[in-house]
Amino acid sequence: MMRKISVITTMFCALFFIQCKKDHDKTDFTALCKSYFDDKSALNPLDATVYGQNQYNAELLFEMTDAHRRAQAKFFEKYANAIATVDYSALTDDEKISCDIIKWEVSIGKEMLKYPTNLMPVNQFTGTHLNMGMFAGGTSSQPFKTEKDYRNFLSRMDKFSIWIDSAMVYMKKGVQKGYVLPKALTLKVIPQFEELITEKPEDNLYYSAIKIMPADFPDDVKKQLAAQYAQTISEKLVPQFRKMAAYLKTDYLAASRNTSGISSLPMGKETYATWAKNWTTTEKTPDEIHKLGLQQVAALKAEMEKIRIKVGFKGSMKDFLNDLRNNRRLMPFSTPEQVLAHFDSIYNRIKPNVGKLFSMTPKTLFEIRRTEAFREKSASAEYIQGAADGTRPGIFYVPVPDAKTYNVLQDEDLFLHEAIPGHHFQVSIQQENNALPDFRKFNWFGAYGEGWALYTESLGKELGLYTDPYQYMGMLSAEMHRAIRLVVDTGIHTKGWTREQAIRYSLDNEAETEASIISEIERYMAVPGQALSYKIGQLKILELREKAKKQLGTRFDIREFHKKVLESGVMPLELLEAKLDAWMQQ
Repeated sequence: MMRKISVITTMFCALFFIQCKKDHDKTDFTALCKSYFDDKSALNPLDATVYGQNQYNAELLFEMTDAHRRAQAKFFEKYANAIATVDYSALTDDEKISCDIIKWEVSIGKEMLKYPTNLMPVNQFTGTHLNMGMFAGGTSSQPFKTEKDYRNFLSRMDKFSIWIDSAMVYMKKGVQKGYVLPKALTLKVIPQFEELITEKPEDNLYYSAIKIMPADFPDDVKKQLAAQYAQTISEKLVPQFRKMAAYLKTDYLAASRNTSGISSLPMGKETYATWAKNWTTTEKTPDEIHKLGLQQVAALKAEMEKIRIKVGFKGSMKDFLNDLRNNRRLMPFSTPEQVLAHFDSIYNRIKPNVGKLFSMTPKTLFEIRRTEAFREKSASAEYIQGAADGTRPGIFYVPVPDAKTYNVLQDEDLFLHEAIPGHHFQVSIQQENNALPDFRKFNWFGAYGEGWALYTESLGKELGLYTDPYQYMGMLSAEMHRAIRLVVDTGIHTKGWTREQAIRYSLDNEAETEASIISEIERYMAVPGQALSYKIGQLKILELREKAKKQLGTRFDIREFHKKVLESGVMPLELLEAKLDAWMQQ
């Protein structure tokens, strides 16, 4: 009897030890995920503010400096080593996805540090100077509710004045090494700084938060903050804006290149291949992507031809596209308020049908707003995510520089992509999922995120839209726009295409206005590879949907498919496919 008890006790202790080890491994991995997120946020304080990590609200990223790049390299090495010690077999399925995401990010991050892209720290499409401008408006991600909030941004403004000096230092290094922006982009950056130069601090964008100061602040605090903001604007920011604008207009513009693609720069082709990998999360080569784009353009042309015939347009497709750009019936508005009301009406039309396609919807509130004046001329419609704690809604920004020439052709499609069920659903559901580690709740992969948003454009008819053939043509034209991106982005950066050649190709194949197409082409020139993510991701999600329909047959439920795609947040496409394959097999 004693012998039996001894054996049983020994077995129990062994099992207990194994379980304890598993629990220990799990705790270690949970701690690793937390540490990874904390370190990542500290390296990217502006992103941290967007994600509601308010402990970083006074900090600023000096992303172009050698010191920051050394910190990035140290970060990647730290977590490459840490992830190598994890017992992968002991992780849950969702933890394995987390582990694989960290591996992927660390690997691509190390690869991207090989290239001197920090020598071009400003462009007209994205960057710290534009993000700071949005924050300064007082209604974006930077909170302005407490005195501490105001002092945080005051500190950030002070650092931003120093950031401008750092940017110019590295731009000058870029000039010496021939690593500079194309002239067309430099010309677009100049007014972005010039428009921030004001004689009176009260007229400056960076004074906006003072004008919306909470009424319950004590009078002496209000006066002090107003005086400090005015002093920082007058003595630090405006002189720096003048300095940057003058440098851009003289030395930098003279040194700016006449070529359009990054392949003309040192290590340009290798840089682009890495950026393409980063944005698509695939191993597709630029040449493969270019050929895929040409195939997609041809297929969509055939669909667009059907609409031309349906509406009875007698001219060629090229004539039809020109008519869509200039048709006054598609420009019915005279004020920006009418444009915003139009998007409200689209929102109201889809609301009754959302439940037919989605069993999982976000709690985060949603708003439609006009893009701020300082960036409206060069901005595209966009979605800015809400705060995970619900304190800030998700915002769909619509630029309306001229309401009288605003074309409604793609508005239904645009709303689905940027708002609901596109980015607002995907980002909010991800942020609200408390089962995910924070680094995944607040993460982004272009191929998944933009791929999802483009995929949702195809859901319009099921949501009660595209009853007008012109709006359906708008959807096809928007999809064509993303197919064209595969062609022109790779064309510009690997095949020697000029800016003008890319503009002409776009004009010949889609209904966007020439002004819009020029902005788009210059966007691709500024951020190589980013535009590839949309179509690559969409095609993968469509492929997985068809695969699920075929394998599951009558058991296929579109609501369940969408739930499986959205529930775990963004990830490289290979991991998404593995996740959905496992679901289909179950």
